[in-house]
Amino acid sequence: MLSSILLTAAATVPTTPEWSPTVGIIISASCLVVLLLSLASKAPKVGPQMPVLPVTVPAFIGAMAFGHVIGIGIVLGLTNIGRL
Repeated sequence: MLSSILLTAAATVPTTPEWSPTVGIIISASCLVVLLLSLASKAPKVGPQMPVLPVTVPAFIGAMAFGHVIGIGIVLGLTNIGRL
């Protein structure tokens, strides 16, 4: 039963783009923008400091995770409208 549901769902999933430098640039730019926006948070100095960057480790990890989510959304959105 479960395998037939998965096969049905797999048939309706649109094709996703293969990795390319354009995809990498979009995701990297999204991470950078979110990292810069994390500097404006209410408590940017809570936790251990990063060695080079003016943010803390939790802020850096959160910014990178959210940047990847935003970047993947942008890539999939551009793919669905035919721009990528």
